[in-house]
Amino acid sequence: CFVLVTPDGERTMNTYLGACQNLTEADIDPATVAAAGITYLEGYLWDPPAAKRAFRRAAEIAHAHGRQVSITLSDSFCVDRYRDEFRELIAGRIVDLVFANEHELKSLYQTADFDTALAALRQDAARAVVTRSEKGALAIAGEATTAVPAFPIDRLVDSTGAGDLFAAGYLFGHARGLDDAVSLRLGALAAAEVIQTLGARPQVSLWQLATDEGLLRG
Repeated sequence: CFVLVTPDGERTMNTYLGACQNLTEADIDPATVAAAGITYLEGYLWDPPAAKRAFRRAAEIAHAHGRQVSITLSDSFCVDRYRDEFRELIAGRIVDLVFANEHELKSLYQTADFDTALAALRQDAARAVVTRSEKGALAIAGEATTAVPAFPIDRLVDSTGAGDLFAAGYLFGHARGLDDAVSLRLGALAAAEVIQTLGARPQVSLWQLATDEGLLRG
């Protein structure tokens, strides 16, 4: 992935998926999926037909063992290409938890109004998490909504990895049974840390940061 970062911290990614495009059902290890509390699917890989079958197979295995399945919509362009298929995954409960940013959500429901898109998502999804950059993030489940602000930062250096780190923080909390408020804060903290450095890898211990913020016990 060749990433171009502009002085305002925005980035453009030129990605080559390589061997990932050859993902098939044969690559899914049933024991690994069955043992995982949550299987996380990446919307970027929804292009190859064999990968779609692999995703569905992984979801079948996870649900057969009482596990959860999550998906990130990844990019508005992915949503534009596969809007109906993504909605079928969500409304058909093939996935239990959806991650989207504000742009992806609006694209999914073809509206410029955030509240309209969120209401539609609430009807389709069992549970969803929506990130809104400096506006913070929220989680919905049925009629319940939990919202948290973004963590303050000193300077936006590079937004690469913000969504992935947010999902990692949220899933860390969710997989351990923490409530949505804490899980969202863990995600927001991880995202705030990574966007203050160049590249998608945090340069400090996220565990220590969360402990210092009182979100985890040391």
